[in-house]
Formats: sequence, structure tokens, C-alpha cells
Amino acid sequence: MQMIYMDRVAAAALRPEAIEAMTAFLHDKVGNPSAHIHSAGIAAADYIETARKQVADLIDAPADELIFTSGATESNNLAIKGFLATKTGGEVLVSEVEHYSILDQSRNPFLANFKFLPLDVDRHGIIDPDQLKKKITSETVLVSIQIANPEIGTIQPIEKIAEICLASGVPFHTDATAALGYVPIVIRDSGISMMTLSSQTIGGPMGVGGLYIDKPLRLRPIFDGGNQEMGLRPGTENVAGIVGFGAACRGAGHDLSEKSARLASLGKKLWRGLESGIEHVEFTGHPEQRLPGHVSFWHRFIEGESLLLHLNMKGVMAASGSACSSNLKGADERDLRASHVLTAVDVPEEYCSGSISFSLDYSNNEHEIEYVIKIMPEIVRRLEAMSPVYEDYVKQRENRE
Repeated sequence: MQMIYMDRVAAAALRPEAIEAMTAFLHDKVGNPSAHIHSAGIAAADYIETARKQVADLIDAPADELIFTSGATESNNLAIKGFLATKTGGEVLVSEVEHYSILDQSRNPFLANFKFLPLDVDRHGIIDPDQLKKKITSETVLVSIQIANPEIGTIQPIEKIAEICLASGVPFHTDATAALGYVPIVIRDSGISMMTLSSQTIGGPMGVGGLYIDKPLRLRPIFDGGNQEMGLRPGTENVAGIVGFGAACRGAGHDLSEKSARLASLGKKLWRGLESGIEHVEFTGHPEQRLPGHVSFWHRFIEGESLLLHLNMKGVMAASGSACSSNLKGADERDLRASHVLTAVDVPEEYCSGSISFSLDYSNNEHEIEYVIKIMPEIVRRLEAMSPVYEDYVKQRENRE
């Protein structure tokens, strides 16, 4: 049975460039980058600086304004907590569809002096820049809005948002986890103050991320320890992971526009095929202003997890909700509620459990799209036949006729 992976917003397929770079480093190199007294340590430090430039080049940013972290969650925490630690209080504006590593900071007792205010989105998940302009006041100390939402694929008008923040003199942080390597990102002269980056969603290894910090901005570290990463992220660097992250960014940057156009075409084909082959589905996110190769929808009568399980039995791996909030071992009351992203875009709560998303990366092809389009109607019909809600719907329809 063929295995088709379509969950790249959780983790993309490891790029060949990343595998090659990491393998070469692990086979031939050793040394702690902080041990500058000998050649092995110096070589390890050089590898990190090469990777730093490779990542920075992809977002058109100065390499000396980028630090490495363990991933996007840490980067988001450092961006918010590290910056607010330099302030005594104020308001923080965040979109209501942000990742929990942003939203949950409003509950942190150490940030009790700060008021986190939500920014509404429309039914496509887009923030109205005029709403942001009206909500910024003299009390606003920070704005945080993601470039693209991994669950519904919508891309925000980031350039306009950054312009508003710049004109208002308010630092702007954006989480680029879902967008990096799939849409063009230009930091230089953009008005973006901080940007969160992730390795695993671009085809690099897991456990590595980055944070761009505009030089005039001052942050405090959220961990205590060493002086690594410009004094903001203590601890010995994951050199092999950083090397893989840099190589993945170098590979992603090559012919980025061409690759994005190809993914967009595959995504549209999948969207049209599902739309014409399945009844009772509603697509989520903006139909055009979305991540290339991302398709998301909900079904009125089917649980998303049931659909995923049946897809998996057919060799297709997709997603339902956020990968970070679907871990049953660590479930809390939040995991049992409807997705905050879907409720924000006015999906009825009773239908949120029927959501599913496909996100493609560079390794997917047209044959895989055709296979998914082929098997989905049969799976949906089987699950509808097992659904008492669908059975009631059919009876009501027959009575009306």
C-alpha cells in the first residue's frame, strides 16, 4: 500500500539537502561551539554561523538578528515573555486564531500586569487592518499576529499589519511557522520586529527553530544559564539540527515562486475534486489568500478523527485540528472543546469535530492528489452510513419530499 503524507504543517518530509548536510556533519565533525579554544569547537561554531546565514537569507534578514531555539513554541514564548519582561505593564493585541503558545501566555501569572486583547477575524480567518488600527492605543506595547494559520490555511495581510504597527510605534511579532518556505517572506524594511521560525515545517529536523529580533529591540532571556545565542538562549546548541535547518532553508529558497505555484495548483485540484465528489462539506479559510497546497473543510455528519483513521487505513495521512492540541495523553478540558480557530470563523460548534485539513509539501505529486480524490467519496459514504445524525437528516429530507 502506498503511503501518502499530507500533514506538512505538523512536520514536512525531511528535505534531501537537510539529510545530506546533517549526515556529513554527524559523520565527520565533533565539538562544542562554545569551546573556542580548539579547532573542533571553532568548526562547530562556524557550522552554526553558516546555517544562521542560510535561514536569514530565506527571510531577507541580517544574520546577526537571528537566534536559534528548540522550536516555534519556545520562540513564541521568548518573543512574548522576553519582550514583556522589559516592560512594567500594558496591552498586548493578539489574533484570536493564534497558536496556544501565544494565547496561553495570557494566563501566565508572571504576566498579570499585561492585558491580552483579542483581534477578531472574519469568516475566512482574516483580520481587518482597520480593526487593528482602531484597537492600538497608548497602552499597547506589543502586537502578535501569525502570517498564516496552519489549521485553515488563511494568510493574513501581514504587510499592511506591519505598516500599521510601524506607524504607531508598536513592536510587531509574527509567527511564520506555517508560512516559512512556502510563501515569500521579506523582513528587511518590513516593520516586523520579531518573527518565529520552525525547522520541521519546512523540511528540516524537529527540535529546532529560530527567532528573528530587530536589533533595536531588547529582550530578556526566559532561561538561565550560559551566554549562547547572543545571550538570549542559554544551553549548548543543537548543532546537527541547526545545520539541517539551514540546509532546508537553502533548499526551500531555490525557485520558491515556482514551487509555491506548483503546490497551489495541486491544492486547487484537490479542493475541486473533493468539492465535486463529496456532499455536505464546507471549506474553511480564504479560497485564494491561503497557503499553497492547503485544503481544509468540515463535514456535517462525520467525525474528523473517524475520517482520518479511514484515510490512514488507505495510506493517507492528514490532520484534524492542531497537532499540538491532539495529544490524548496530555488532554485537558481544552482538548475536549471545539477548535478555537474554527469557532472564530463561525463554524457551528457541533460541526467542529468534523474538520480535516490536507497540507502538501514539495514531495507530494499529482498522482497522490488523484488517489485521495478517488478514495474520499467511498470513505465518506461508509461513515455517513454509520452516522445516526446523517440517518436523521435523510429521514427528514425524505419527509419533506
